[in-house]
Amino acid sequence: MPVIHTTEWEKAKRSLRRHWQYYLLIITPVLYFILFKYIPMFGVVIAFKDYNVVSGILNSPNVGFKHFRMFFENPAAWTLIKNTLLLNLYQLAVCFPLPVILALALNEIRNGWFKRTVQMVTYAPYFISTVVIVSMIILALNPRLGIVNNMLAALGLEPINFLGIPTFFRSIFVWSDAWQTTGYSAIIYLAALAGVDPSLYEAAKVDGASRIQKMWNIDLPGILPAAVIILILTVGSLMAVGFEKVFLLQNPLNLSHSEVMATYVYKLGLLNNNFSFATAVGLFNSVVNLTMLIAVNTVARRVSGSGLW
Repeated sequence: MPVIHTTEWEKAKRSLRRHWQYYLLIITPVLYFILFKYIPMFGVVIAFKDYNVVSGILNSPNVGFKHFRMFFENPAAWTLIKNTLLLNLYQLAVCFPLPVILALALNEIRNGWFKRTVQMVTYAPYFISTVVIVSMIILALNPRLGIVNNMLAALGLEPINFLGIPTFFRSIFVWSDAWQTTGYSAIIYLAALAGVDPSLYEAAKVDGASRIQKMWNIDLPGILPAAVIILILTVGSLMAVGFEKVFLLQNPLNLSHSEVMATYVYKLGLLNNNFSFATAVGLFNSVVNLTMLIAVNTVARRVSGSGLW
């Protein structure tokens, strides 16, 4: 009998008919990424032009790498890069391990009521908007009326203008972010721990392993693949610190430590209408993120065997 070769197109149509519900489900997110992520990427050509609104993107004169040279020749460029990297590295060092520790601790709690209470208390701050969080920080750290300075005054100490001291900015940003996101981020690790084979715990119990030994030899290897993926994604956005919170916490006194790439691009591009220069800075930022993402993913694949691809 002759062999009938099914074309790839026929396979695709058959799969579409059989699994049409799944394809219908992914249409919306796919369209979102196409319309709001991929199509706007055409606008990066502005970085290589002296963009003029009247002339449009295509008809504006080409200037090559002029705006990139202007950025790197600017003395403020290296301060911006340093501020962005230090803030993100500080955030990574604090906010990456805390959810892991919380998930491991919650996994050891046997009292159901207490465990649910801790989860609720730690998850709740994540659902508070950034504007409200910043307002809470400003009110709590107010030099005259803030609860922190009131406590210092009760101890006989002088009030401190926390948001007016540049060196305090990174700690305020990072630790408030840790308070807000740790509980919610722990959900992924709790889900990974729920998938660990219970027979491993039984075998460890028979061998007389302590709780710390169980966590080290069973729990940590169980959540390692998820932790590696999250670490790769976090490092891949190392230069993309959250704009809203940084911008709202900024003031003229702490600007030397709080001005980062995202706020600089906003002020330069939208407030000063220097679209080409702002696009060049943003494109440089994105290229650095992509390079770091590829590098960390490669290292993770070789070390742990887990990665994004």
